[in-house]
Amino acid sequence: MATLRGKVVSGAGNFSFWIDKLHAHYLRKTGMSLFPGTLNLQLDQPWSVPPRPLRLEAQEYGGTVSVNLVPCSVFGRAAFILRTDANEDGRGHHAKTIIEIATEVKLRDCYHLEDGDMVDVHIP
Repeated sequence: MATLRGKVVSGAGNFSFWIDKLHAHYLRKTGMSLFPGTLNLQLDQPWSVPPRPLRLEAQEYGGTVSVNLVPCSVFGRAAFILRTDANEDGRGHHAKTIIEIATEVKLRDCYHLEDGDMVDVHIP
């Protein structure tokens, strides 16, 4: 199991809109009712999506953005790292040192997280 350690940072809020809008698609892919928002973590080193992740393809929902969904756990809770193809290819809004974690709850509230806090993410 790999462990990523990152510092909590504020994000732009883009995934909150899309997770809410595409709730049924994310539920079908992950089996989880994702909270509409992600926890952004700044890593010390760039991270790349492993081979053969789960994917939400743009064609599946009639959109233009495809998303990689990498199963992980945070605070012992099942979660997913979400990364668009543009961010993975280095042409998106985030550097590859940023990962976005989605799960069924708002992680900031549930675990009283603030910018600068350190969080471990475990990838099987």
